[in-house]
Amino acid sequence: MTTDTKDIWIKEGYKIFAISGQGNLKIEPLAKMVGKSKSSFYHHFADIEIFIELLLKYHIEQSKIIAQKEKQAQKIDPELINILLAHKIDLLFNRQLRINQNIELYSSTLDISNRIVGDAFVNVWVKDLGLNLSRKQLEGIFTLALENFFLQINTETLNYEWLSKYFQSLKKIAIAFI
Repeated sequence: MTTDTKDIWIKEGYKIFAISGQGNLKIEPLAKMVGKSKSSFYHHFADIEIFIELLLKYHIEQSKIIAQKEKQAQKIDPELINILLAHKIDLLFNRQLRINQNIELYSSTLDISNRIVGDAFVNVWVKDLGLNLSRKQLEGIFTLALENFFLQINTETLNYEWLSKYFQSLKKIAIAFI
């Protein structure tokens, strides 16, 4: 059993968690998806709790990748939107963490992820908007926008058109805030 097999389990489990939530993260259907036996799962992870902890660590690593890409972006549309679309599953995973933030481990992972991705996003946003708002004001608007964003996203809304409209609306709010 190789690390590649372990990675396959993690990537497929991550997708299930992102799209359907923890409640649908069942070993037997997951085993069928990855084409392995249930015993392979237990060989690598011992139990579902250890597996979920690894999914959360994987999410933090994905957040770092997103933040690195965001640091290269100059504009929200199209650059940042394309980054978000390339990381649709990561956004949906973050949404699941928000939905279940009453679970301490999810809440702490969400906080870490938001700090990693949020800082890079706010920097792009500040450059793109060109508004005369303090960083603290922008971060305040961003925090509210983030909550609103994760309430609205799903597999259907995460597309270029919806994201473009969302960010245009967000820009209007920021302008009105001045």
